[in-house]
Amino acid sequence: MNTNKLVLCFSLILTTLVQYSCTMNKNDEKSATTSQWQNLIDDELTSWDTYLSFKHQVDYDGTPPTDSTGTAIEPIGLNKPGYHIFTTIKENDELLIKVTGEYYGSLATKKEYENYHFQLQYKWGDKKWVPRIDKMKDSGILYHSIGEFGVEYWRSWMMSQEFQIMEAHTGDFWSQATSAIDIRAYASESGLNPMAHESQDFLSFGEEGEAGKYCLRSNNNEKPEGEWNTLDLYCFQDKSLHVVNGEVVMILKNSRYLNENNEFVPLTKGKIQLQTEAAEIYFKNVKIRAIDSLGEKMSSYF
Repeated sequence: MNTNKLVLCFSLILTTLVQYSCTMNKNDEKSATTSQWQNLIDDELTSWDTYLSFKHQVDYDGTPPTDSTGTAIEPIGLNKPGYHIFTTIKENDELLIKVTGEYYGSLATKKEYENYHFQLQYKWGDKKWVPRIDKMKDSGILYHSIGEFGVEYWRSWMMSQEFQIMEAHTGDFWSQATSAIDIRAYASESGLNPMAHESQDFLSFGEEGEAGKYCLRSNNNEKPEGEWNTLDLYCFQDKSLHVVNGEVVMILKNSRYLNENNEFVPLTKGKIQLQTEAAEIYFKNVKIRAIDSLGEKMSSYF
């Protein structure tokens, strides 16, 4: 075989290998995300329900709120007209959800979701309300939300896992009601809160958890006041990842809850709630897509 034929043969083999590699890479990408993004915002918020509970006061202690005569105050409830806590507005030709924040409660998806990548952008407004006038602005993404509203401490939300949105604390975890989960985190010491970090073993958080019901994100990756932050929530089977502006700040697995029979059962699907929690906040580009794996990179965190 002459030199020209050898070069041609080698070129054909190399081209075939490159094409095969590209095909395999595309297949790997496809296996990690198998559907197109579904937009969850329209003018009338038709993908969502609204639940409002109370205007909580500074001295709230977890018991049912009462009026000046000691009579229990009923929560506003589900989809009640006349309240405009969640509305849509246009800003620079983009559709935004405006959350005024006066009442505690949530915007909750009408559908339940399982095995998904959820993404949104948020920025803070200027207003705060009692009981957070002198505190940091607060909100959150509550995922795997099931059951009735108003079953946790603030009597405002469904049982769920929380991806905290809060000034200097976005990415933190809170257990809502009887939910529980395991997080890679440093254990509490000398009164310090547990803090997530990918180098650590998993600790149990939430109902009956050894580490309590709250965990700090690994670091503050938020943008300055007034800028938009991008949050990504990956949920696959019993695992989840909290991602703030492209950085993984918490690694969670073994999502579960304590049921009415006092047994822990898996908590891997449910509705998604966006909180109203005494602070003005804006959301945009709220979307979701189904996944059939976390992909190689995301799976490596576990």
